[in-house]
Amino acid sequence: MNAEAMDLKGKTALVLGGIKGIGKAVGLALANCGVRLALSWYDWQDSLDSMERDFAATGTPHLIERVNLLDTKAVAPFVDHAANCFGGIDILINNIERGGWPVVHGAYTLEQWDLELATTLRAKQWVFQAALPYLKKSGNGCVINFSSIAGITGRCGPVSYLFNEGYSAANRGISLLTETWARLAAPEVRVNELMLGIFETRHAQGTRGWGLLSEDQKQALVDHTLLGRVGLTDDVVRAVMFLIKDAPYMTGSVLRLDGGYVLGGEPVAPMPDYGAI
Repeated sequence: MNAEAMDLKGKTALVLGGIKGIGKAVGLALANCGVRLALSWYDWQDSLDSMERDFAATGTPHLIERVNLLDTKAVAPFVDHAANCFGGIDILINNIERGGWPVVHGAYTLEQWDLELATTLRAKQWVFQAALPYLKKSGNGCVINFSSIAGITGRCGPVSYLFNEGYSAANRGISLLTETWARLAAPEVRVNELMLGIFETRHAQGTRGWGLLSEDQKQALVDHTLLGRVGLTDDVVRAVMFLIKDAPYMTGSVLRLDGGYVLGGEPVAPMPDYGAI
C-alpha cells in the first residue's frame, strides 16, 4: 500500500526466537534502528542473561517474554500483550523452527516428526493469525517468514545429515503459507519469505550437529555452495533489512539466501566446438 521505504524509528516488531543466533541478531539490528521489540524465547535459558544484557544496552524499549509457541492457546495472549505494551505491531519476524538433523536425532520417531511440523510450520500459522489484525491496522505492515532450502533439497546429497523429511516437508509448506498470507494481508501488509541455506548458528558453526559432522562432510557442504562458504548472521540481517525497508513493492515472494547451494554441485559443461556437432 505504501510505495515508500519504511521508516523504522518508532515501529514495533514481534521477533520470535530472539534469545540467540539469527533471531537475536535481527532483533538487535532492529533495536539499533529505534524499533521497539517484543521478543519471545522458550529454550536455551542459559543464554537469557546475555539476551537481557544485550537488548538493554540498545536503550530501545523492549519486552522479553518466555512463551511456548507450540501451545496454541498461549500464542494470542502473548501477541496481544506485545501489542498492548507498544500500541500495535508493525513487523513480524516469524523465526521459529525445529531443525531436522539426522546426524543428531537418527531415525525418525513419531514424537520427532510431530515436533518438527508443529514448531517449524504450525506455530508460524498461529502467530500470524494472532498478529494479522494489528499488522493490518498499522497500514504498512511487514511479515518475514523464515524457511530453509530443505524445502527444495529434501534429504539428499551433502545436506542428508542436516535435513530430514519432516523438516523438509514443513519448510516446503512455509512457502504455501507465505503466498496465502500475502493474499490475506494485502494491501496493508507485505508478506515475504527468507529461505536460508547453511548458516552459522543454523546448521553450521555454533550448532551441536555441526560438531558431529566429519571434516569431509563439512567440506562437502562448502564445496556444494557456489560462494564457497557458509552464511553469516550478518548476511541474514542485511536481507531482513532489505525486505523491511527497501522492498515496498514485494509481497508473496521467496528470497533464497543460500550462497548458491541449491545451484551448486553440478558443473557447467564447456560449449562444444561447432565442428564437433
